[in-house]
Amino acid sequence: MLVCGGIFARRAVFLTRLVIDAKPSDRPGDVPARVVAEAEIVLGQKKLLQRLIPGLMHAFIFWGFIVLFPTIILAAIDVAGGGDHTPSWYRVLSDVFAVLVLVGVATALVIRTVVRPARFEGSHVAESYFILGLIALVVTTLLLWHTVGGTWLAWAHLIVIAAFLAYLPYSKHLHIATAAVNVWMARTRKRGRLEPLRFDVPDDELRFGVATIFDLTRKEVVDAFSCTECGRCQDVCPAHATGKLLSPKLLIMGVRDQLFAQSAEPIVGNGVPEEMIWDCVTCGACVEACPVSIEHVDHIVDLRRSRLMVDSSFPAEAEPMLRDVERASNPWGKPQTERAAWAAELGVRVLEPGDPAPEYLYWVGCAASFDERAKKSAESTAKLLQKAGVDFAILGPREGCTGDPARRMGNEYVFEAAAEQNVATLNEQGVTKIVASCPHCFNTLANEYGDFGGSYEVLHHTELLAELVDEGRLTPVGGAGTITYHDSCYLARHNDVRMEPRKLLNVIGQPVEMKRSGKNTFCCGAGGAHMWMEERGSQINVERAREAAETGAETLAVACPFCTVMLDDGVREVGTGMRVADVATLLAESMGA
Repeated sequence: MLVCGGIFARRAVFLTRLVIDAKPSDRPGDVPARVVAEAEIVLGQKKLLQRLIPGLMHAFIFWGFIVLFPTIILAAIDVAGGGDHTPSWYRVLSDVFAVLVLVGVATALVIRTVVRPARFEGSHVAESYFILGLIALVVTTLLLWHTVGGTWLAWAHLIVIAAFLAYLPYSKHLHIATAAVNVWMARTRKRGRLEPLRFDVPDDELRFGVATIFDLTRKEVVDAFSCTECGRCQDVCPAHATGKLLSPKLLIMGVRDQLFAQSAEPIVGNGVPEEMIWDCVTCGACVEACPVSIEHVDHIVDLRRSRLMVDSSFPAEAEPMLRDVERASNPWGKPQTERAAWAAELGVRVLEPGDPAPEYLYWVGCAASFDERAKKSAESTAKLLQKAGVDFAILGPREGCTGDPARRMGNEYVFEAAAEQNVATLNEQGVTKIVASCPHCFNTLANEYGDFGGSYEVLHHTELLAELVDEGRLTPVGGAGTITYHDSCYLARHNDVRMEPRKLLNVIGQPVEMKRSGKNTFCCGAGGAHMWMEERGSQINVERAREAAETGAETLAVACPFCTVMLDDGVREVGTGMRVADVATLLAESMGA
């Protein structure tokens, strides 16, 4: 027992040192939220139970070991000569849970050998069988000790547990020891926020993303330790689903391999293939699915940051977008003087320096300002706000790109320059409330500008429109036919805005849900700056348009200008006659606006 405990302790010291030596993570206290996460995700197995059979399989094993933990002490008393003092009630309880653990092990074996889901591709399957065998031995020796009796069986139980303890920190089941820590460290703010890089610090504290393992944050290190190789992230990844190289699971495993090898080589090109990091659309489906709260998107963006800002290596097709955001303040490269052209005939007020701030500043966004298909959303939103008597205005030429596509691409310099300029404009204007049509702008304004001195109450336009309908200031009429709604990743998954768009659609048409909706939505393919990048192989937007067409709905409703463009292209590729329209446009049409 001492030898095995010593082996465990030696490895634990090594792993703890890796965490301590890593870069600090930006993780505020927020203890109540972290306690809730521990109760729900760790003890309650909430995320695992989203898939019932695999979830119950894991829950039986996990809950079983919690209940069975005191048997280690009781067995130790027996082998020390104190006899078996297990209370009868606890003997029954532990035997029941020991059987449940065996049921869980048997189920796991069936899943791996008979069902063989694709999500296990690339995982260390052989190691899984060895670990399942050890778990089965632990509970089998316990049951035999309880039924047959004898100190030798108590010894057998303890020896198997000691062997498991020694093996654990060297195996992929290290998550048994680190998962609870990783859940505690997880982001408690909105998921769409990325941690900023600080360029106003001493040179020895500067960080330009992640090049090697020595650039990883503490959270990223514990992420790597905690991967269970379950493949749930891989299973829901839109890039992986459409034949791209990216597997969020293999990416984290690659980082872990570099960590354990203490390799000083760059992670990209060694542990992680270059192509993987550029395939990502930052939709966050992997983070949502992960049962141990790994933040894959943060890893990918950090790797991109280093490749772009330090190595000047990134996909060539993204270069014009980055240049235009920096020079023209919009990724389309259009003159800022054209930004408010859509609003001229509508009589929308354009704020000038020194003008009094409106109740709501309408942040139009670049897509709705310059893309012809997306402009309809801005026009509809403005008409509805006017009809409801809302005091609002736009910045017009003084509204710049929020910097979202540059940041997700990895160019933190360009993002922070855009953020500081926009925050200065908003603060000088005295803006306190913002309504945004673009979920990417909404996420950046609400969750990321606070790091740069911009604290505002930010609503998505569907949230404000739903409020106006509830208050009776807008009175829509039904008759829009069958509608299926596409949840934008940056709205539903990153910011939990799901019900308001549906409340509006419920009163103007007959909603039909797609198979993947809400927080389990499937990306349109535009995120992570992919709006401006060529997609190889099967296209994500076509896959999503095909799923929408399968509902038989007449209209595909969206609440994001990027989704409007991507899914309109996807619908045309699929060849269906389905119409793609923003929720605001459908609402305006229902009112004759």
